[in-house]
Amino acid sequence: MQANDDLQSRWWKLEEKLIERFGKKPDMETILFLIGIQEFGDIKAKFTKEQKQDLMHIATCSLLAQSGYYELEGVDEEGWPHFRQLKSLPVMNLHEQENFLKDHILLYFDQQEF
Repeated sequence: MQANDDLQSRWWKLEEKLIERFGKKPDMETILFLIGIQEFGDIKAKFTKEQKQDLMHIATCSLLAQSGYYELEGVDEEGWPHFRQLKSLPVMNLHEQENFLKDHILLYFDQQEF
C-alpha cells in the first residue's frame, strides 16, 4: 500500500508542474502525446489523428525502453523512430497497467529538465 501512496503523491506533484506549465491538468493521453513530441523532436503546428496515435506509441515505447521492454531500432527517412520489443510486458489488470505507465512517466520526467 505504501508504494501506491508514494506513486500517487509523486503523480500529483507531476500534475501540479504540468498545470503550472500548460495552464490545465493533462490526462494520460495528453502526457503521452507531449512525451511523443519530445522524443520525435519535430514540433508541427498540426498533426493528423494517425500521427497523434504514432506519437503516443513513440512515447509508450520510449517510456518502456527505460525498463528494457523496447529498444530504438532506427529512424525512418521522415525522422520517425521505430522500436523493437525485447521482452513481453507483464500481465496486469487495467489499474496495474495505469500504475506501471505512471511509474515510467515519472521516471522519464525525473530524467528531463523540467
